[in-house]
Amino acid sequence: MCWICHAKTSHPAAADRPLWSPRRAFLLAAGSAVAAPVLAQVDVGRSSSMRNLVPAEQLEQAAQQQYAQLLAEARAKGLLAGDGNPQLRRLRAIAQRLIPYTAQWNERARNWRWEVNLFNSKSINAFCMPGGKIGFFTGILDQLKLSDDEVAMIMGHEMAHALREHARERLAKTQATGMGLSLAAQLLGWGQIGDVAANLGTQLLTLKYSRDDETEADLVGLEIAARAGYNPQASVSLWQKMMSVKGSQGSASFLSTHPAGPERIQQLQANLPKVQGLYERAPKG
Repeated sequence: MCWICHAKTSHPAAADRPLWSPRRAFLLAAGSAVAAPVLAQVDVGRSSSMRNLVPAEQLEQAAQQQYAQLLAEARAKGLLAGDGNPQLRRLRAIAQRLIPYTAQWNERARNWRWEVNLFNSKSINAFCMPGGKIGFFTGILDQLKLSDDEVAMIMGHEMAHALREHARERLAKTQATGMGLSLAAQLLGWGQIGDVAANLGTQLLTLKYSRDDETEADLVGLEIAARAGYNPQASVSLWQKMMSVKGSQGSASFLSTHPAGPERIQQLQANLPKVQGLYERAPKG
């Protein structure tokens, strides 16, 4: 059965929920549109072959389990926003517009069970785990007073980390180094690194990406958001806001893995002309 027809939930409380819910409606709507293959406007090169050392299915399964655990813990503490929360509904509406433009960056995304949730926390943070599991913290919305366009830039950026499989690549490189393996081992048919995802703990939420990873995520997210009708200029205003809160309470968790600076803004500005046409031709609202 396809995931559109069977968008199952991943936590024990799901059994007590009605078959149709706002969350289920979000999952169905997000998967109903399929993006046609198109040429990318931004240039980020090919993904590293190193990621092939870690099985994608295993990593996505581990991410789903970790995400379910995170939801359960937040729900138990009263920190998980309900389906009727206006901010959560806003996030899910933005995601619905972005998701149809993800498959061109990763064919696996067509079958991901995309999910968006909101955590009540002052932390300035957001993430997207392998397999399309998205989380936002109220702090990033409230403290930065983000517009929809700016939210779309953050969400597109986090989606891009998952689409470009940066976590898979980071884990592969770490494990290969620790085990004395190399890409040659994979090319020679020695197989994948076994059980890497099975012993991740909380690594998927704490991974630090390289500068190249961050640049890729910025540019891929910029293009996805522009295709969905969000103003690419918001990528600049977003990081200007990030720089303004640097060092403030609650900003450390996001900025430790997403460093803000003039170079980042300059790189985004240099790529705005590449996606401006996409934005102008995109459906709005």
